[in-house]
Amino acid sequence: MQTFRHEDLDGDILSDLLEEINELYEASEQTLIELELRPEDNELQRSLFRSIHTIKGDLGLVSFTPMIPLLQHVEDLLDFLRNGEINYTSTMSDLVLLTLDKVKLFVESCSKSGEAEYDDIMFDKLVTHIALINPNNASEHEKLLAESVLLLDPSLDSRTAEEVQEEIQSKTQEELNRIGIPEGLSEEKQADIMFFKQLMEPIEERSMYWKGRGDRIAKLALLLNRLAGSPIDNDQLAVACYVHDFGMAFMPLKVLHKQGDLDANEFNLMRSHVYKSSRLLEHLDQWNDARKMVMQHHERLDGSGYPLGVKDADICDGARLIAILDTYDALTHTRAHNSHRKRPKKRAVVEINRVAEGQFCPKWMKIFNRAMASLLKKERQE
Repeated sequence: MQTFRHEDLDGDILSDLLEEINELYEASEQTLIELELRPEDNELQRSLFRSIHTIKGDLGLVSFTPMIPLLQHVEDLLDFLRNGEINYTSTMSDLVLLTLDKVKLFVESCSKSGEAEYDDIMFDKLVTHIALINPNNASEHEKLLAESVLLLDPSLDSRTAEEVQEEIQSKTQEELNRIGIPEGLSEEKQADIMFFKQLMEPIEERSMYWKGRGDRIAKLALLLNRLAGSPIDNDQLAVACYVHDFGMAFMPLKVLHKQGDLDANEFNLMRSHVYKSSRLLEHLDQWNDARKMVMQHHERLDGSGYPLGVKDADICDGARLIAILDTYDALTHTRAHNSHRKRPKKRAVVEINRVAEGQFCPKWMKIFNRAMASLLKKERQE
């Protein structure tokens, strides 16, 4: 550790310096929060650069030299950022805030006692790490940033941000594997599927009849799709399976749990859930196919379904598959209606076949029957 002693400075100068640093710290903190939401906003990037540049200039005016090299390297980093040469990440935000913390503590100590201790060895390592970050080594940025953050605050998780991200992705893929999503999806699509999966968990808690429904239907749908040679995009199908009944969460419980027949208004209200469900995906262009499946999963081949009464080839393949499995899950689990009896799985398969004509796709019914025969045989053997 080294001790820095500043030349005699007027107390008002130090007080003004500390006040300005506090203001710029708060401004930088707010800018970083907004950058998390809009990481490519160039005005926010320039604002952050100006704050660090101003603090460095203020410290230079009062010859607080130990902080200058660190601030200069952080400023260089933000210069790359504002010029579009590197990308913003949350770890960069941590680096900026921890650097400002060090600066604040340094100035506060000088203001109170006329001196401040600092770790010159750590600072040398830190500026060396930050100096390695440049537009030509993008793949190394997150590792270098994470190591820089840990130099500033070793009490943080000893794993690098890269290792943490790898662990998160590994856990995500494990969860996706459990419902049959193959590896190789983009991080964005992985994150979306997990978001929809997790979003539906508390929604399923709204009704005593829903728990586990999304997982059950998704697993079966992906199994049948594989048996058919995967004519439907698996990730689109998984999202559709999870969100197809999202709109049911916005139905009154007295309607959801009504044991008697629904009146006309209640029936129309229940039918509206497909619109509410599909609107969840309305502005996510990458999930357009899933949105179509959700919108059509109550349509029937003979045109007697809802909400639009489309028929035959106008109903997408994913919706045809979900329609069968949605019915199967409803038959094999308890429901509110007093005429509904929970069926054994084999009995449910028989009943679905009995009403399949005009309602369900023959191609998918054949695959459904083959899959269920295999699954039921496996259950008997176990």
